Amino acid sequence: MENIDILKRLRYALDIKDSDMAEIFKLGGVVITKANVQDMLKSNESSDADPLKKDDSSAVNQICNNHMLESFLNGFIIFKRGKKEEKPGESADKNFMINDAWSVNNVFLKKIKIALAFTGDDMLAIFKAGGIDLSNGELSALLRREGQRNYKVCGDRYIRVFLKGLAERYRKK
Repeated sequence: MENIDILKRLRYALDIKDSDMAEIFKLGGVVITKANVQDMLKSNESSDADPLKKDDSSAVNQICNNHMLESFLNGFIIFKRGKKEEKPGESADKNFMINDAWSVNNVFLKKIKIALAFTGDDMLAIFKAGGIDLSNGELSALLRREGQRNYKVCGDRYIRVFLKGLAERYRKK
């Protein structure tokens, strides 16, 4: 799943305004204007129509690369929970956890869990609302740090279902 798709679906699920998105990026350390956010979110519409076209997806990945997505997620945590007091000797680089394309989904789940102050039961309920019945052990494997014994790579399907469940939870009318 492309980073821009994750960003768009999260924006829809939580009904985040463009001005708030710009503020969240700023809190995460990326200076971007409201107009830039709108352009970025519109940029991928043509590649959805033709999924075989690889040039568009690489251009979109350059617009919203892993660093930019993680900066947004870090800013989202600050936006929702407030700035964390840094302890002496602690580096700010510790906040960046995405090492490669395989870890994007796992880091996304961890950071959304932190930002929205979800418990494990909340996460399981969201997955169930989206259409997957996960066990507590499966969720724990997705939320583990890369390299730990029971770590499991989170596939795109889990992210799609999670975002669908999140939208159902937050966009009820």
